[in-house]
Amino acid sequence: MKVDNPNAFRFLLQDDIYLLAGDKALSPAPFAEPTPEPQVQAPQPVQQTAQAPIAEPVKAPVTVAIPTIPQPIKTAEPAFNYLGGNNKQFAILVNYATEEHIPAAHLAAMENILKRKELALADVAIFNMHKHQPLAIAKVAEILKPAKMVIMGKDAMPQGIGNLPFNSPVQGKKTTVLYSFSFDDMMSSNDNKKAFWDQMKTL
Repeated sequence: MKVDNPNAFRFLLQDDIYLLAGDKALSPAPFAEPTPEPQVQAPQPVQQTAQAPIAEPVKAPVTVAIPTIPQPIKTAEPAFNYLGGNNKQFAILVNYATEEHIPAAHLAAMENILKRKELALADVAIFNMHKHQPLAIAKVAEILKPAKMVIMGKDAMPQGIGNLPFNSPVQGKKTTVLYSFSFDDMMSSNDNKKAFWDQMKTL
């Protein structure tokens, strides 16, 4: 059949066109649909969710209460100063409210008395009791360690020494003690000076 108009093929031929096996080998099928190439999908990035680090539980500090022991309050003792060297362990106790040790006039008189006994200031310890009252005889004995002791006036008397005879030496276990006149009592009385010296020279 001769067809001049190509549009007539669609009225004459069916929609499907069949080729013989031999025709398929001779020519490629014009109507074969191309095999689609496999589409390679790009790998999607894996999103990792950052996890917060697991915090370890914070342990509360353990507070241990330590009992405080009250410390005894210690009061500072005044300096136990005396005049002289105490080389012969000869203590002379006086009492002056306005002097560090002894007034200059009384010191000069004492040095004359000591000189007559062949003693010097370096041999004795002149101690002003006024700055340390009340002061026990045990403390005086501990610091000065006297072998002989002269107490000049009742105001110079240490506590705990007991009753002493006036102007008459007393021999104790370790110390010979003379309780006699103060310098104020002797400076205005020659009789007192003589009475004091009579006992002092034998001490």
